[in-house]
Amino acid sequence: MASVTIRGVRKNFGATPILHGVDIDIADGSFTVLVGPSGCGKSTLLRMIAGLEEITAGEIRIDERRINELPPKERDIAMVFQNYALYPHMTVGRNMGFSLMLAKEDAATINRKVARAAEILALTPLLDRYPRQLSGGQRQRVAMGRAIVRDPQVFLFDEPLSNLDAKLRVAMRSEIKELHQRLATTSVYVTHDQIEAMTMGDKIVVMKDGRIEQTGSPLELYDYPANTFVAGFIGSPAMNFLPGTLRHEAGAARVELGDGTRLDAPAHVGGVDGQAVIMGMRPEHLTLGDRGIPSKVVVVEPTGADTFVACRHEGAELSVVFRERHDFAPDSTIFLQPDVRRAHLFDAGSGVRLAA
Repeated sequence: MASVTIRGVRKNFGATPILHGVDIDIADGSFTVLVGPSGCGKSTLLRMIAGLEEITAGEIRIDERRINELPPKERDIAMVFQNYALYPHMTVGRNMGFSLMLAKEDAATINRKVARAAEILALTPLLDRYPRQLSGGQRQRVAMGRAIVRDPQVFLFDEPLSNLDAKLRVAMRSEIKELHQRLATTSVYVTHDQIEAMTMGDKIVVMKDGRIEQTGSPLELYDYPANTFVAGFIGSPAMNFLPGTLRHEAGAARVELGDGTRLDAPAHVGGVDGQAVIMGMRPEHLTLGDRGIPSKVVVVEPTGADTFVACRHEGAELSVVFRERHDFAPDSTIFLQPDVRRAHLFDAGSGVRLAA
């Protein structure tokens, strides 16, 4: 196991900058997720840790060893790719042990390590099969087994579940998390799926346009987003945003919406009177009331445990999740009351969350 330190890392493709000075500390034994929309630079950063992309500036260390100029095979990392990358003419056992064979390990050592990895991943009955005889989930487990046998200091995962169907993705998320808990090997995982990030990571790094927007635990990012981008990216359904004006009156802060509706602002909020703001409210933190935000019902989607309601207020879309069952008529008006203790206020210009 080892820590990974990324300092001032930049990457240019020609004259085009892709990463703009990234700093990340990845603790020994942690599971760190790099998450963000397509094109934000997360996979490029992972490939730089692996040695598959050159570093334009800055440095990457595994423990105290600078690895900028080291070839991939000398970095003591193992990478699990999106497309499995299995050899079709080799059995599961040979696929898993191939890197050890290249390293000239003796047959007994290879068999022992392959057997151990196969037992961990429930692949023992499949060792003599070929990739074409496996399901997508089984192939992904073989790819992980090939990484495990190398006993690396760091595991790198590049969107390994994106080719699987929804049900299998949920199952594989649990398997990868359980695997990490068992092996306790430092892991860096790239995904654009914030649900994967929230459920799997000890630490999440949210990226946008080659920069880090916020770093923290899943619940830190969910409860205290640094800006509107993080607030809207983390959480499903996404956070609701309503533009308004901050008003300080008689020692109390309120947000005045475009239609004149006034809502209590979060306690001890920063900002000045008359400031243009955006009020953020998560769908599960809105309740029905006899006053509040007048919202026109657009769609009602009962899911059994919850009722999802899509609304509209003054042209702004609002999503609401009710634990109770409701049967609202389309185009009817309901009043939504935000839980002020869990609401957020952001500066309308910069998008930065306002705090006391």
